[in-house]
Amino acid sequence: MSIILFAWSALTASWAMLLDASFYILFGIAVGGLLKMFLSTNFIVRHLGRGRYSSVLKAALLGIPLPLCSCGVLPAAAAIKRQGANNGATTAFLISTPESGVDSISITYALLDPIMTVARPLAAFLSAMTAGVIENFFNPPAAGPEIQASRACPVDNCCDGNDCPDADHKNHHSFLAKVAAGIRYAVNDLWGDLAGWFFVGILLAGIISALLPNDVISAYLGGGLSSMLLMLVIGIPLYICATASTPIAAAFILKGMSPGTALVFLLAGPATNITSLSVLIGILGKRAAGIYLASISLVSVICGLALDMFYLKMGIKASAVAGQAADIIPWPLKLAAAVFLLAISIKPLWRIIGNMFAHKSGCGCSADSGQPPTPFPMAK
Repeated sequence: MSIILFAWSALTASWAMLLDASFYILFGIAVGGLLKMFLSTNFIVRHLGRGRYSSVLKAALLGIPLPLCSCGVLPAAAAIKRQGANNGATTAFLISTPESGVDSISITYALLDPIMTVARPLAAFLSAMTAGVIENFFNPPAAGPEIQASRACPVDNCCDGNDCPDADHKNHHSFLAKVAAGIRYAVNDLWGDLAGWFFVGILLAGIISALLPNDVISAYLGGGLSSMLLMLVIGIPLYICATASTPIAAAFILKGMSPGTALVFLLAGPATNITSLSVLIGILGKRAAGIYLASISLVSVICGLALDMFYLKMGIKASAVAGQAADIIPWPLKLAAAVFLLAISIKPLWRIIGNMFAHKSGCGCSADSGQPPTPFPMAK
């Protein structure tokens, strides 16, 4: 393959991934912005900010029904983290949300079978709990005085929440005003922090997709530890949402894939990809990203082996309805979402590029802090 052909294949794959991801990203940052406006900061701090294990449990359960993919969940998780959620709870939310959802659960029931319908969210919960508990074990939430969450008005800081009673403040802004403020926050703040990491991940994912042969996924997946490890190698770097992965798993099962291997694909594919991992490092840091990836890999393989054993002991042959995946999002809407996402990314990407050139052309220190500027927002 020539360099030009490879570059074209990688860029084409990246563009295809951008088309698939853009609508979900926009939906995700919108959810993140609305969470900022409508979800009480005190609620976040009380339930997800304190408690080494209870906060993880609540975050894992909270993520199960939400219909957000691995890209769409990133802005929502960033908003939760900003509002006081600890690292373990944020990690659990990041895992359970893309691996499950009311939409993917219903499609699993339609295309696979009731056993897989139960196994999928249960395995998602177990992997989320494992990662969240391990993260908070090594980095426990800060003990001491109760965290004092900001009670300032999230819409326009019209009051600090202390001198203005909540009953009076409820009448300051209409529902539509809060929605508009949430969208502004999503576009300017949330996406401003995530855009650089997202596009780095998109480009890397396109390169990997161009390198991966088309027939690898359909080979050597009949069951056992080796097939599940191979599925991890295939599924971890790929971008595929939980809904789109279900009909693919159904087709693979009909070709001879074991249900346990299919479960590994359904867990690792939606929850892990180059894009989400690159952004995750920016949100929580490298250690949390490592725990995230290791927990998903370990728990998905264990659950896959257990599921194959369950089918075998029950004497049940895995069966599914074969068929092509329905294109839920119309192509014109995908294109419009991608163009809009690129438009709102110009400002943060231009800022990142400017920081990089400023770092190279100058002494490497910013005038304000005396420290080298950071192109991407990084977690400590």
